[in-house]
Amino acid sequence: MSRGPTEASAPSTTLGDASRPLVLSGARITHERADLDHLEAATTDDTADRIAELLARDGVTEAAVLQTCNRVEEYVVAETAARGREALADVGGTVPGDVVVRMEHGESLRHLLRVAAGLDSQVLGEDQILGQVRETYRTAKDAGALGPVLEDGLLKAIHVGERARSETAINEGIVSLGSAAVDLVEREGGLAGRTLVIGAGEVAETVIAAIGPQEDGELCVLNRSPERAAALAAEVGAGWGGLDGLSDQLRAADVVIVSTGSASPVIGRGSLANAGETLVVDLGQPRDVAPDADALENVAIYDLDDLRTVTRRTHEERREAAAAVEAIVEEEYHHLIESYKRKRADAVIRGMYRGADRIKERELSRALSKLDGLDADQRDVVRGLADAMVSRLLAAPTKSLRDAAADDDVETMLAAIELFDPGDGDEAAAEFLADLPDGLFGGAPTGGSTVSEGSED
Repeated sequence: MSRGPTEASAPSTTLGDASRPLVLSGARITHERADLDHLEAATTDDTADRIAELLARDGVTEAAVLQTCNRVEEYVVAETAARGREALADVGGTVPGDVVVRMEHGESLRHLLRVAAGLDSQVLGEDQILGQVRETYRTAKDAGALGPVLEDGLLKAIHVGERARSETAINEGIVSLGSAAVDLVEREGGLAGRTLVIGAGEVAETVIAAIGPQEDGELCVLNRSPERAAALAAEVGAGWGGLDGLSDQLRAADVVIVSTGSASPVIGRGSLANAGETLVVDLGQPRDVAPDADALENVAIYDLDDLRTVTRRTHEERREAAAAVEAIVEEEYHHLIESYKRKRADAVIRGMYRGADRIKERELSRALSKLDGLDADQRDVVRGLADAMVSRLLAAPTKSLRDAAADDDVETMLAAIELFDPGDGDEAAAEFLADLPDGLFGGAPTGGSTVSEGSED
């Protein structure tokens, strides 16, 4: 993968505090390069456990994991980009290296926004991914894994996803894997016979919504928990049941659409061997249908890889809406970067005011000790004069620092810090410099270079 902009040309977007710089790194395995085998191999059983693993690695301060049917994505905030890459080195496990896309700071942020907007989904503009990004945020938040970079990034991504769906037509028509599956079934013969929907989770809900009430065919929802199946079936007046006697149910079915959260197949080859002519759509990840069932002559099995033909057509139909969403992504990406810049400037400004206040208090104390006989009102006048002088003197530098941050003028910001160089022997200036966040520029020491988008360290 090619590098991003050079250090000289790229905007510096990292944040930091007095002890640690903050640089975002990401790694993704998605449908754009991976097949189902790759995705199954990369998926972790518990994202909260994986977040804890990432947080325990050297230099990592924030972490988030996004897993769906079509993607495994991990993000960390670390002391340097190199530390971030090291922390994410095992993403994907045994998956071939060319399947994993590794992302630097700016690319990771922009990609998060595109994902939530539905631009990176197999079904362009699908709605389900926005809920999954919200869940990613909640899981990371509950794990105490979010800080000023990832929290702002994920919240901005959710905002972009909401804007994309309210301001454009990106989610009209086929808006989920469920509706794509139903579209495929209708093209292959329709739903006039007996249809089984196996599973009662989020994907199964999108299948039922796409099927709707049936006048000609017979629809039944099956799930390991019959109560959940009953609740979902009630939405469209369908039959329902548990998974007991599944083989008998399969023999009577013409169409089967399956999506469960099982870690192993719920439909084996033997269950379909005597099923007669059956069309099966497996939306599970991992697969819900045993791979060897595909060899049965009487059964046509379609999986997530096969849905790509349907979803490519959706991409063509939504090209204009996609362009409008891309514009929203770019607009909000720049807003996000500006907010990081403002925080960076504000951190320097806070340090400048703390140092100035310390100097003011010290000199004010000395002056008041020499002015014997002042009453309380007179002392307040002297203190007010000192406060006003500090405010007036720092007003112009404050504006200059904010302008410098907005223009990526790191030299001006460093110069503002170095005006209080402790080398002149001034103890108060030394204390001021110690208060400043030394990680504001991606971990460079004061007077050093920054780490920007696309940089190697």
